[in-house]
Amino acid sequence: MDKNSKIYVAGHRGLVGSAIVKNLLQKGYKNIVVKMHNELDLTEQQQVREFFAKEKIEYVFLAAAKVGGILANNTYRADFIYENMQIQNNIIYQSYRNGVKKLLFLGSSCIYPKNAPQPISEESLLTSSMEYTNEPYAIAKIAGIKMCESYNVQYGTNFISVMPTNLYGPNDNFDLNTSHVLPALLRKIHEAKINGKKTVEIWGSGTPRREFLYSEDMADACVFIMENVDFKDLIKDKKEIRNTHINIGTGEDLTIRELASIIKKVVGFEGEFVFDATKPDGVMQKLCDVTKLSNLGWRYKTVLEDGIRKVYKIFNEKR
Repeated sequence: MDKNSKIYVAGHRGLVGSAIVKNLLQKGYKNIVVKMHNELDLTEQQQVREFFAKEKIEYVFLAAAKVGGILANNTYRADFIYENMQIQNNIIYQSYRNGVKKLLFLGSSCIYPKNAPQPISEESLLTSSMEYTNEPYAIAKIAGIKMCESYNVQYGTNFISVMPTNLYGPNDNFDLNTSHVLPALLRKIHEAKINGKKTVEIWGSGTPRREFLYSEDMADACVFIMENVDFKDLIKDKKEIRNTHINIGTGEDLTIRELASIIKKVVGFEGEFVFDATKPDGVMQKLCDVTKLSNLGWRYKTVLEDGIRKVYKIFNEKR
């Protein structure tokens, strides 16, 4: 990409998309295209076709998706598979049809098997069954990876897939019914403090281990890959073209109980936690192997507690 390249960021209002736009602007990119949902419904094939034909996009960051935590994924199973398939099918196909030079597709680490060896390498994909609660979402994201790989193989496109670990940061979703674990805990603990409660109930046993990456670090990794990595770099010495996606994370994890303790410290809550072991834990550990990314030359910058402090400051400012 050069500074005047026409770059489309799909999902620019979301956690990752907004961070990508910010990163691009900071690095001097001047020609960034974004569309609100009422201007462009990415699930509608005709609207996406007309958009790409008109705009002559050169580079695409595909960060648009329907996302949520365990409760949302398990409750809205049909919505998660349908909407995500529609969005990625429309954008990837129109990127091919309209000669987009490069596309970055954002998946999710939930694509990996429930019992994958830890840390999870890219080679673990499709080696066994996935976690039930988010299987429809995971299948949609796997389809996106395979679609990118297939267009690259058949048509010579330059579409790269990245798999982020659990993300948090500015523009996060703090709705307790649809949010991920970190923003949900932050809100619950904050409200307990404000309301003078002595306890906070947390779903599950508190023992599952999770990895967390600050969204602005994720955006930096995405732009780094778009600037420095091509699909051909990912298929050297491969007899079969598969598992070309790149894990993006910190390579470090902690328990949900430890995460809650950090948030408790940041928020200043003085009460106790009550863990409801009747609620689902999900996968017991989900740590990404980031060797491929490290070998490409990128590493995260934001320490978890520092990132949570930044998010909590923004959370308070918006309330």
